Amino acid sequence: MPRTNELARAGVADAATLVSAFAAALHAADARTAVLGALRIKAGRLLAGSEEYDLAAFERIVVIGAGKAAAAMAQAVESRLGARISDGLIVVKQGHTRPLSFIEQVEAAHPVPDQAGWMGAQRMLAMVSEADVRTLVICLLSGGASALLPAPVDGVTLQDKQQTTALLLKAGASIEELNAVRKHLSTIKGGGLARAAHPASVLTLMLSDVIGDPMDVIASGPTAPDASRFADAWAVVARYGLQERLPASVVDHLKLGLAGDVAETVKAGDPCLVHTTNLIVGSNRMALEAACRHVLQAGYQARIVTAELCGEAREVAVSLARLARDELMQMTPGERRCLLFGGETTVTVRGDGRGGRNQELALAFALAVDGLRGVSLLSGGTDGGDGPTDAAGARVDDCTAALARQAGLDPRDFLQRNDSYGFFESLDALTGSACHLKTGPSDTSVMDVQILLLKG
Repeated sequence: MPRTNELARAGVADAATLVSAFAAALHAADARTAVLGALRIKAGRLLAGSEEYDLAAFERIVVIGAGKAAAAMAQAVESRLGARISDGLIVVKQGHTRPLSFIEQVEAAHPVPDQAGWMGAQRMLAMVSEADVRTLVICLLSGGASALLPAPVDGVTLQDKQQTTALLLKAGASIEELNAVRKHLSTIKGGGLARAAHPASVLTLMLSDVIGDPMDVIASGPTAPDASRFADAWAVVARYGLQERLPASVVDHLKLGLAGDVAETVKAGDPCLVHTTNLIVGSNRMALEAACRHVLQAGYQARIVTAELCGEAREVAVSLARLARDELMQMTPGERRCLLFGGETTVTVRGDGRGGRNQELALAFALAVDGLRGVSLLSGGTDGGDGPTDAAGARVDDCTAALARQAGLDPRDFLQRNDSYGFFESLDALTGSACHLKTGPSDTSVMDVQILLLKG
């Protein structure tokens, strides 16, 4: 049997290809690049997609926004508009600030909202409420904006929102489910920001971190018509059996909404949306296409399988391993293939460990391909963060489980305890491998990318 150091060195070339392909995906979805590509100024007019804004028609330009990549997006807006910006405020995840000259930044917690986010949201609402027909509001949204802009309705406290978010996350709720609830507990989500800014012109630029790019789900749709209703929010609560565990104020508000005693979120056709434009400037598909081009140049046959990968992370891992086996059976000796996936899985937390969906998926995949030959996988969050950890994800191959056991680690035990972070930290420390993927804040947020390499 190969010794530990030999296993640690196995697949070095594959590891380099995985990491460089992931870097190509991040570069393609870079927030600053995406916004610069979407905004142009020509003959005194601001061009954004198919929209044109005569800058002379506006007395004030206000820039607001939130998200893990909001600061990089704001840098791009400043480079286009500079001193034309009258006022600005963005809320970013702690540690995700960037140098800005005209737009103020507030750091707040993610994924569970905190007081700093609440204060930022209140200031933002007050700022746009002063807007009039001579005001252009530019709103910048990226992944994490929902948690970074907590603005609970009357009667619901920030602590109530924090508890609700934490319970839904621990239950394994998807981003769509989580946002359906949050929108109906907020004055800023579900079109609330557009309502507050009316009658100003509003231009929203978005990096999509949601499967299918639905504008009402990205960042909980603060400037988009909301397709969900109170009934949908309550259905999520019931689906996860949280009726008796949520704060009483949350339950009471949702029930009032069900009864029609509380106004719904903003719907299509609302007058406040007449002068509002929502534009997606970056997405998971763009990142996947860049990674695909990269591995093609590296000599792999490559294809994007899906940009809508979802489900329980460890179950998805087993499905990917099964697909890998099927592909290998069709391959000839020396043939190299790459399969790419994008989307966002979930984790139902049952143990007391640390981790995130990408690290858990990678660990479960390593177990599922244990003993197979010619398989390696990278699973990473494009925002540089995976769950409440400083890792973006992890890289594994068909030797990872054996390498761990030789180092005295039981990968199955780590998986059962939802301690994928602890597993990869220990594995790298004991073996000198570099399985843990740590990129730091990436200036983008377009869900996750999985890159699967196969050698016949």
